[in-house]
Amino acid sequence: MLSSSGNVVVKTVIFAISLALIAFSTWLFLNRQYVIDTLTIWSYEPTAAVQAVNSRAALTDKGAFYFYATQPVLAEQDEFNTGCPRQEVGNPILGCYTGDGRIYIYNITNEQLDGMEEVTAVHEMLHAVWARMSDTEREEMTNRLMAAYGEIENSDLADRMAYYERTEPGQIANELHSILGTEFTSLSPELEAHYAQYFDRATVLSLFASYNSVYEALYERADTLYAQMEALGTAIEQRLGSYTQQSAQLSADIATFNARATSGGFSSMSQFYAERAVLVGRTDQLEAERVAINADIASYNDMQGEYEQIAGQIELLNDSIDSFTTIEDTPSL
Repeated sequence: MLSSSGNVVVKTVIFAISLALIAFSTWLFLNRQYVIDTLTIWSYEPTAAVQAVNSRAALTDKGAFYFYATQPVLAEQDEFNTGCPRQEVGNPILGCYTGDGRIYIYNITNEQLDGMEEVTAVHEMLHAVWARMSDTEREEMTNRLMAAYGEIENSDLADRMAYYERTEPGQIANELHSILGTEFTSLSPELEAHYAQYFDRATVLSLFASYNSVYEALYERADTLYAQMEALGTAIEQRLGSYTQQSAQLSADIATFNARATSGGFSSMSQFYAERAVLVGRTDQLEAERVAINADIASYNDMQGEYEQIAGQIELLNDSIDSFTTIEDTPSL
């Protein structure tokens, strides 16, 4: 038979257990996403390729936790297109963070674009981080991101934000969170500290700069060539117009000279030779102009050839990151 003091002990133990269960239930409710992520990671076995991406992207333990919690896939064409449906024709995507919390990264094999997979992985991992923020954290981060965005003068970034506004309304801050962290230097100390929790920014920015410089060099040269071709083309057209007029006038003057010579229209041989010398001089000058114009045309054609070659290189680069290489057949009745 249990004594009264024994009953007190039992009740105390039961009460303590009840409190522990309540505390655990409360903790579990407040940290349910962390628990889900942990269980997901325990059941996920990253491939060697995914592990290599994680390593090269210099993710911290915290960053790797969120990355692996999304069960990331380095996907080939068909799997990627299924996991990451395209939002707009002509706008290839390199990765996505899906509605069910998965990350897909397109397997890019072009060696010129080395590092693009890693930067894409960090970009998408930051979407996972954003999804796990509280409303208060997102509001605070949005203010910091928009302030940083307002200080950046970059037309390409503005175009990208316009694209996201069309395809993902209301997600500007979310996209800025990923883009600024992986592509732009000189952020505020608060943002730098935020990103440092998840990855080494210097490493990721270096990877981004490496493959982005390939595009920048091509576009810069293309822009230079275009401006030179535009100026030279205008000059050639003007000179050709002048040359055509002068050539027609010279032909008419030579015909008149020859007619006068035939009909005895010169008072003396000295007059004949003097006027003839003027026509010869004009002919020589016009011939020199013709040669110079042809040289400019040759230069223009050379520049056009280089411009088309650069356009081809850019197209090849874009094709290597475009998961849609063919258009499906039209459905038949």
